[in-house]
This record gives sequence, structure tokens and C-alpha cells, in this order.
Amino acid sequence: MAGGQSPRNLNKPCILLIVIAGMERFSFKGVASNLVTYLTDVGKMSNSAAAKMVNNWCGVTSMLPLLVAPLADSYLDRYTTVLASSSLYFAGLLALTSLALQWPWTSLDKSGFSSSLSWSLHLISLGQAGYNPSLQAFAADQLDDEEELPCTKNDQSSKKKSTFFHWWYFGICCGSLLGVSIMSYIQDTLGWGLGFAIPSIAMIVSIVVFRFGNRFYTHNTDGEIIHIKSLGGHIVKAIRAATSRLTCGEIAVPDTNKSKVVEIELENAPLCQQDSGSTEGTDPENGIVEILKVVLPLLPVWTMLLMFAVIFQQPATFFTKQGMTMRRNIGSSFRIPPAALQSSITISIILLMPLYDTCFIPFIRVLTRNEKGITVMQRMGIGMFLSVIAMIIAAVTERKRLDIARNVGTLTSEFEALPMSIFWLLPQYILLGISDIFTVVGMQEFFYSEVPINMRTLGIALYTSVFGCGSFFSSFLITVIEHLTSSIGEKQNWFADDMSRARLDNYYWFLALSSAASFMMFMVFCRFYRSRTVN
Repeated sequence: MAGGQSPRNLNKPCILLIVIAGMERFSFKGVASNLVTYLTDVGKMSNSAAAKMVNNWCGVTSMLPLLVAPLADSYLDRYTTVLASSSLYFAGLLALTSLALQWPWTSLDKSGFSSSLSWSLHLISLGQAGYNPSLQAFAADQLDDEEELPCTKNDQSSKKKSTFFHWWYFGICCGSLLGVSIMSYIQDTLGWGLGFAIPSIAMIVSIVVFRFGNRFYTHNTDGEIIHIKSLGGHIVKAIRAATSRLTCGEIAVPDTNKSKVVEIELENAPLCQQDSGSTEGTDPENGIVEILKVVLPLLPVWTMLLMFAVIFQQPATFFTKQGMTMRRNIGSSFRIPPAALQSSITISIILLMPLYDTCFIPFIRVLTRNEKGITVMQRMGIGMFLSVIAMIIAAVTERKRLDIARNVGTLTSEFEALPMSIFWLLPQYILLGISDIFTVVGMQEFFYSEVPINMRTLGIALYTSVFGCGSFFSSFLITVIEHLTSSIGEKQNWFADDMSRARLDNYYWFLALSSAASFMMFMVFCRFYRSRTVN
């Protein structure tokens, strides 16, 4: 690929860990992508209840790394964290498989089923909380130039880091594609027991491969230990420091150019221009202060990405429910599983990501005169804009589906479909895939690069937590909107179980407008933000 983005620039341990990450995504997407169908068909939940449960579970899954990552960075090495958390991950998948197989000893009433399902899903969440950020940070540790500080201005180091995140996302997209396309078909046609057993097998195979690859790995433990004490006082100090930084008229993260290699020192001087040269070393007693000094300046970016994360939840919930009402036959016998259409997101990523390097970057490099073409912040902004366009298209398409549904009348069975092809949903899926190439990859590089080397697991956790909070926020929006619209009358409920009466088009317009507002604020913020890295 052009632009130095060839996988040949990565060493063998990096490539092996990218493959392992893809296997994990296969397992997770094999469960998550069609979970809303499992909840409505097997769990007999309403559309809104199923969507909220999926959103809440995804939220917990993405938020837990924020709690686990500081402990992993402080008291465990990343290799050990990956092994321990993957065991919990597999245990959760095994419990979910046992529940779906409906063996005699797993025969449960509705209350017991809901409780067992919740325990299984949250055990997966707990395992993934340590697994994903630690695995990605451990894989990045395998880069040959990892001894350099994250604030280095070395162009070659920046290109290699960008290449790693580029191919890391490519790898997990391949795993996601297989998980969504293959597993949704198996679950819909061959049963949920087999549909959950295969992801469990894939997960245990990935654990074995990771364990036997140990002799190839570089174990970097320098500067990983941070002891956290005196929590209350340090939080107050960090908040006061961040407030001082904001009132100085410029948002910046601490400079680390004068740091030591083994123990990163964060700048603790007054945050205006005066006395900016003095620094204070990282005391083990003040670990929480140093964490908050890094995290708090990133919160504005984190917050403005939330609406992108809310949009990110739609393919696995309401997009899938839309597809269940549409014509999805290919030939006389084959029916496309609605969740399988999510694979178009990953297919578009896999097919178009090479064009990002070979076409987009060379063209934009001429305009910007930037060796990387665009900065990380610009990359995220482009993806945010594309997600707004995707929701506008989704709203228009849903309105067309509703018009057809009202002309046809109420469907008499779950197997009867509207005379509208499910492929009408493809444009919104594909646009979300293109937006992912920009925003998701940019988010990974941004949050990884904007933290010191001894907090990089926490940086990856910050990235995943955006989607966690986005999931919770999505559930909150559904709850509030459902309450407001259903109080007017059942026919006005935006999330009615009868999809011919639901008003998802209004919901999509609401998301489009909210996301556009976040995008505008992000553009303004970027003018004042000073990164710790050279993009």
C-alpha cells in the first residue's frame, strides 16, 4: 500500500496478535450482532426492551476497561492480564452456550432465564474489560521503536504507529465480518446452541495460540507500575489543575519532552505560559494525579464523540429490526438473516481501506502538504460528518418503508415481508463503514498517543469507553423518547413493537441533528486543541 501502510512494515509478533484480535472479534460479533433477535424471539422481549438490554450490555462491556485498565497498568503486566481476562471471557461464552442449548439442567423460567443470561453476558464483559485494551497495548509494545516517547517527532515512528493501528482495525474488521455473516446465518437456521458454541470454540483457540506465541513476544514492563493512594485529595488537585489549564485560554496536555525513558514525568508547572519549563517527577504516591492530568484534557474530545457512538449502536438494534420486516429472499429458498447485513459495514471497510492509502492520502497530501495527509483530529472529524449523512439516508429510507407498510397494511405473520428489498438499507450501512475507517481508527491512534507510555492500556480503555457511554446514552435516549411519545398515544410511540406504526424515521432525524451539533462543536474545539504528538 501507499503511504508506508503495508503490513510488511510490521513484525511477526504484531501480525500474530492482529490475527488473535480478529479471532476475538469473531467470537464477540458472533454473539452481539444477532443478540437483539435472540432476545425478541427466544426471550420474548419487546423491541425497545431488547434494544435497551443490548445497548446496556455493550455499554458495560465498553466502560469496564476504564476500571480494569488502571489496575492492569499498575499491578499486572499486559501479558498476564490478557491470559487471566481471556479465561473469564471464555467462561462467559461457555455459560451463554449452555443456556442456549437448553439442556435439562439449564431449564429455567422467564426470571431465571433473564438472570442467567445477564450473568453470562456480564461475565463476557468482565473478561473483555481486561482483554481488549491489554491485547492492543501489548501488540503495540511489539513495535521495534517502542522505546521512543509517545511525543516523539520522529516521522518514521509516527508512520509505523499509524500503520499498526490501520492494520489492527483491518484485522478486527475481518473477524467481525466472519462473525456477523456466518454466525447470524447459523443462529437463524441451525439454532442458537450451535450459534453460540462456535464463538466459544474460536475464543479458546485464540487463547491457545496467544499462549504458544509467547516466545516471540517482547515483554515491556518499564514504567508500568503506578501506585494509587490518597485518592480524594489527588482528585481535587487534578481537577483544580485542569480548571487552571482551561482558564488559561488553551487546552493542552502536559509536555513530556524532558521526561526520562523509564519513568515518564508529566509537567506539573503553572499551566499558563509562565514557568513552563519546570517539571515535577511522577511520585508513586501521586499516581492518580498523573492519571487525571492526562485524562481530563481529553474529556472534551471524548464527550463530543458520544453521538458518533450512539449512531454506532443502530446497526445491531433498530437497523436489524427494520430488516426483519423487509423482503430478504434470494432465490426461492435462501433468506438473508437481517443481522447479516451488518457485514456490509466490515466489507466496505475491508474493500475501501486500501483505497484510503492508495487514493485518498496521496490526493489529500498534495492539498495539505502533510506527510500523513490529514491529522488524527481531521480524520475523526471526517468520519463524524459521514455518520451524519448516514443517519439522514437512514431516516429517508425508513420513511419510504413506513409509507409502503401503511399502504400494504398490517403483516399477518412474522414470515410475511413488505414489498421492499432489504438492500435499500445498504447505503446507510456502507456509509457507516466508511465513517469507521476515519473515526474509529483515528480514535484508537488519538487516545493511544495522547497518554504517556506507562498509561497506554488506559488510553485504549478511554477509546472503548466512548462506545460504552454511547451505549448507555443510547438506552437513555430510547427510554426518554419512548416515555414522551407513548404518553401522547400508542400510535405516536416511536419504538412501537408494530414496525408499521413505529417512527424510527423521527428517531434517525433526531440522531442526525444531534450528531451534526456535536460535529460543529468538534470543529471549533480542534482550532484550540494542542496535541502532545505531531500528527
